[in-house]
Amino acid sequence: MKLVDILTPDNILLNLQGSHQEAVIEELIKKLTELQLTTDPERFKKAIHKREHEISTAVGYGVAIPHAQCKSITKPTIIMGRSLQGVEYGGQHTNLIFMIAAPENASNEHLSLLSKLSTFLMSETFRAKLIVATSEKDVIEAIQQQEKLAKPAENNVSASGKYLVGITACMTGIAHTYMAAESLREAARQRGMKVKIQTNGANGPENKLTTADIQDADAIVIAHDVRVDTTLFRGKRFVDVPVKKAINHADELIDQALSYNIKDSGVTEQEIIEEPQTEEKPGLNFYKHIMSGVSYMIPFVVVGGIFIAISFMFGIYAADPESDQYNIIAHFFSQAGGEAAFALMIPILAGFIGYSIADKQGLAPAMIGGMMASIGGSGFLGGMIAGFVGGFAAKYVSKSMAKIPKSFQGLISILVVPLISTFIVGAFMFFILNTPMSLLNEFLEGWLKGLTGINAAILGALLAGMMASDMGGPINKTASAFGLAMFAANIFEPSAALMVGGMVPPIGIALATTIFKNRFSVQEVEAGKASYVLGASFITEGAIPFAAADPLRIIPANIIGAAVGGAVCMAMDISLKAPHGGIFVIPIASNKPLLYIGCILLGSIITCLIIGFLKKPLSEKDRNNAKQMMHVI
Repeated sequence: MKLVDILTPDNILLNLQGSHQEAVIEELIKKLTELQLTTDPERFKKAIHKREHEISTAVGYGVAIPHAQCKSITKPTIIMGRSLQGVEYGGQHTNLIFMIAAPENASNEHLSLLSKLSTFLMSETFRAKLIVATSEKDVIEAIQQQEKLAKPAENNVSASGKYLVGITACMTGIAHTYMAAESLREAARQRGMKVKIQTNGANGPENKLTTADIQDADAIVIAHDVRVDTTLFRGKRFVDVPVKKAINHADELIDQALSYNIKDSGVTEQEIIEEPQTEEKPGLNFYKHIMSGVSYMIPFVVVGGIFIAISFMFGIYAADPESDQYNIIAHFFSQAGGEAAFALMIPILAGFIGYSIADKQGLAPAMIGGMMASIGGSGFLGGMIAGFVGGFAAKYVSKSMAKIPKSFQGLISILVVPLISTFIVGAFMFFILNTPMSLLNEFLEGWLKGLTGINAAILGALLAGMMASDMGGPINKTASAFGLAMFAANIFEPSAALMVGGMVPPIGIALATTIFKNRFSVQEVEAGKASYVLGASFITEGAIPFAAADPLRIIPANIIGAAVGGAVCMAMDISLKAPHGGIFVIPIASNKPLLYIGCILLGSIITCLIIGFLKKPLSEKDRNNAKQMMHVI
């Protein structure tokens, strides 16, 4: 039996209508009911929600895998849903949702097939194929190709001489177990390590570790949300983390496990270290902490910007009760957007940077520091600094009190740690940071507002080109962070240039596949149709499969087209009061919507023409080879 036997075209929804997690779950269960695959939809829904309450099934990479075993399911199946706009699922922006439904008495073969999909989803190329699929048939073909390309479970050859072993186990043993195992395997393979991962799935332990495996191991990682028997590891030090950490941070965990120097470590047989902690240097995870804060802040920025833009549609002074233009609806949108959402965005940024560093104990001091940054004028940059100061203060205050008797630990965590760490970050913001940072912000704002002509064009070209360069990578994120800082300071021109940079690559590629069809395979031409929608929605990922297939031609074309569009955008003083949303927010959030759309089209046309010039025509035989693009990437 193959995976496509349980994920058929009838089971695929390529245009989910739901805008949030609950609505999407309802939509997928409705499809399950229509296909007569459940005798009691409400019972299965309760099982799904129970699983979500235990731990979210949003696994990162824009993917969620809600899953449950339930008596009301008649046979194992998968319902796939895709949202090009994306939905908020488990606190993460998600585009691909796979609902796995299995009966309580599902066979081992069926459960293995369900887990296989989880493994496939660890492939960036496979996910990109699903994002750009234009039909259910494309999805099925992508799965069939992935099954052919599937790698052996383990690598028995070690180029580096190192050996990684581990165990993964999630609550249901269907999805996360196998995703964590695949993430660890792939990270080990890239290092040239030999690897063996035991999966404690719904079928029971598979690929079981032996005493010899553990004895020979240079690194051991245990990733689990349920109890795992660790008696096999007696005398060995190992990394012990939740399953999601192995899915998202496999490289980091392997580094940590290797640092324990397992062989000849001198650990006695009685020492079993199930939760070893390594010293985390300040700044080691700088990028991760900032992105954590930014990801939580973005919804506040988007909502605030759009609400303010709607308010202005009633008149520039329509939200002012003292004005002749006053309109109560405009006042509502202005208050909800400007006075509420915008007021919260810097404290939220700081708070979740602190949360990333010190978990719950870092949230309050960092958020209070962020509010002081907002009040004191140090703005976005001050909020980031407050997040780090508050987070590390809470972390080290908590660590310094670890030896206090357990009977007092509850009081320490809810009173002493937040009190001392808030004093530290508060004093730092009030007496040291706010004054110089607010002066710096005033200078930067004045400089940006004074940019005109060639200077504004250069900045716009730089920001948009950075957005198009690595499509979600560190360069892209650096440009985005700058744009958000300016947005927080009510400078909206950089946001316009950044969105141009994100929209031009997929739209330009889509145009190229339409105008220069003989440069692309038939399958690439079909994928190009979806890129129109992705680009219009400000989903730059639509360009990734093409860039991966032909980086030397596609990436420079993307950067040049985006840079030209961004330069013209800022030179014309176009602003955008919503940092996300694509074509759907331009009419209400831009001061010059028609000119702004013209900038996007200009950049896209330039990208299209460069691609058409650089790529050579294909023979008819190559054009009809539907596997061409996918083999290349």
